[in-house]
Amino acid sequence: MCFLLRCNQQNDPAGPTNSRMILSPGRLAPGETMASTVTPAPFTMNITLNQLIPVLQLATGPVILISGVGLLLLSLTNRLGRLIDRSRLLHRERLAVSDAARRAVAEEQLAIIDRRAGMLRRAIKLAGLTVLLVSVLILTLFLSALLKLELGPLIIGLFSLAILALIASTIEFLREVTASLDAVRLETRAEVEARK
Repeated sequence: MCFLLRCNQQNDPAGPTNSRMILSPGRLAPGETMASTVTPAPFTMNITLNQLIPVLQLATGPVILISGVGLLLLSLTNRLGRLIDRSRLLHRERLAVSDAARRAVAEEQLAIIDRRAGMLRRAIKLAGLTVLLVSVLILTLFLSALLKLELGPLIIGLFSLAILALIASTIEFLREVTASLDAVRLETRAEVEARK
């Protein structure tokens, strides 16, 4: 004797007919295959507001990280804009100056600005990647809590990648701040030498 999974129709007094699979002893009818006896139940989602609120609270926790990274991005883009303006001024100054020493200082400063701009671009890209990963994390948390899916390794991976991208972005930002001090030192040294 074998056990078959058969689709059993039951009338629900509260609503339309629901189909449910049951395991019953029996034999296959002539021409019937195992695949034809199994009919999946339709997907229904009956969730109340009281059940949905904790799911939303769980999923929106990482939004705080997005706000913090947004402030970092604002600071980074402001610094990049100031660098671009400064490089335009230095380029005009380099073209207008006839003194070779001052032209050399302007070219050194432009080289430092170019390095700093590269660091800021990388920091902005990494911060943007952090926001993207956290957004995917929020969606994954929401779907896993709502549909009761076990996505622990994916959630851990997304969170770890987001934090690593944020760490890398912060390191690039700190490197750029250090390089900006090099530019100030160079400019100060050039002014002291010009006064001698």
